[in-house]
Amino acid sequence: MANKRDFKKSVNTLIADVIDECFYIQDNFPKLEAETEKLVEEAIEIYNKLIGGMRLAKDKKGFRALTNEMEEKAEYLVSALNALNTK
Repeated sequence: MANKRDFKKSVNTLIADVIDECFYIQDNFPKLEAETEKLVEEAIEIYNKLIGGMRLAKDKKGFRALTNEMEEKAEYLVSALNALNTK
């Protein structure tokens, strides 16, 4: 990430895409509603943690660690969505 503005846009896009996909799964597969609701709650928690961490990152090292954490969380959310899509 080049700066905080780009980081925030990336986080917003990631979380919005995950929530949108969860709602799509709920509409097409009502039996997975509980699992998608749980994933939406996790996505919101991740969002809050990442945005809060952005405010606390004071230097490049802290910001780099936060960017790495976002990438790890993105991989987790995508794999969780893929797991739901295979059910």
